Amino acid sequence: MGYCLHAVVATHPLLSKLVVDIDDAHIVPLGQHLSLIPVTDAVFDAVTITDAPLPTGFWKLPAGFDRKLAACSTDGPVAYIEAEYFGGTGSQNAQVWDAGHGALGPLHLAENQPASPDGSPISQALRRLGVDKGDHYDEFDAVRLNRHRDTDDWLDHRG
Repeated sequence: MGYCLHAVVATHPLLSKLVVDIDDAHIVPLGQHLSLIPVTDAVFDAVTITDAPLPTGFWKLPAGFDRKLAACSTDGPVAYIEAEYFGGTGSQNAQVWDAGHGALGPLHLAENQPASPDGSPISQALRRLGVDKGDHYDEFDAVRLNRHRDTDDWLDHRG
């Protein structure tokens, strides 16, 4: 079974400011004060800046969207995360912006590469956003990012 996630993660108020001019964006609560915006094909198309350079090392971070995330981060940290797994193997990418600048990453975990002692890219990004893993395996598990198998599935289970 596969797993695919492309999303922006931050507090609900920060994401509310980010989606003001993105008609097809939806905010989904995660817990631990965070929410996510699934980067669906419609969101990708809405935020892509023509002729902007593609961010290096990401599959679905829209061209130029990294600049908007950096600008949005003046109000608090924001992360872009990606994960794709099939049959137990896969890869992850993550980056966090805060105070208008890159604060963590970009972090990449390639297929069959061991995770850093600091955790997977997504867990590190979530920790930078204030997630406490508590008794969970990691921060990814603590906010239950595994509850839906595909980016679009998050929209069917909002709230």
